[in-house]
Amino acid sequence: MTEQLIIRILVAALLGGLIGLEREYRAKEAGFRTHFLVALGSALFMLISQYGFEGILTSGLNVRLDPARIAAQVVSGIGFIGAGTIIFTKHIVRGLTTAAGLWVTSAIGMATGAGLYTLSIVCTVLVLLCLEAMHIIMRRIGNKNVYLKISAGSLNDVQDMLNHFKEWDAVIETFKQEESMIGGERRYVVSLELNMKRRQFDKHLYDMLESDEAIQVLELI
Repeated sequence: MTEQLIIRILVAALLGGLIGLEREYRAKEAGFRTHFLVALGSALFMLISQYGFEGILTSGLNVRLDPARIAAQVVSGIGFIGAGTIIFTKHIVRGLTTAAGLWVTSAIGMATGAGLYTLSIVCTVLVLLCLEAMHIIMRRIGNKNVYLKISAGSLNDVQDMLNHFKEWDAVIETFKQEESMIGGERRYVVSLELNMKRRQFDKHLYDMLESDEAIQVLELI
């Protein structure tokens, strides 16, 4: 029995680690270690629910236990970890996919702890397919929300930048411009939120910001 329980723990950690590797590769908020530990802990809680109180049940006392009670609390508890990966910055929400991945990883760990190996493996494969396939698809046709804060030496430099955004069919959702003294020089500080094609973001935005010496990037999210 002990060997079987250890195998369940190892399989759960392995499956959670596979999902974590994908998140780690994408440089997300929760990576390999987080997913590994979530799957491992969920499987352990499931095993405790199933087998941790066998001594009490066989002691002859008139005791009734609900083996699903501890496991049920994992579903609620994992929400706190997931919430910690969600970041709300400048009206842009990030980390929802990672939070959902942690939630599913916990479910996979619980299923493995219950001995449902086939179901756990199939779910892991589906999660990886979803994350990778959607990443490829969204890079081709999806949009991306970007918060950009720059300083420019003149209004003409700001206008040139806005003209580039227009050429890329980027939608400027918010725009704020103010004058500021930076390094003893009067600069125009512009903060804006963009909604633009991911392929344009990957292909053009960084190149433009790096090549344009008149523009200094203060923040890019």
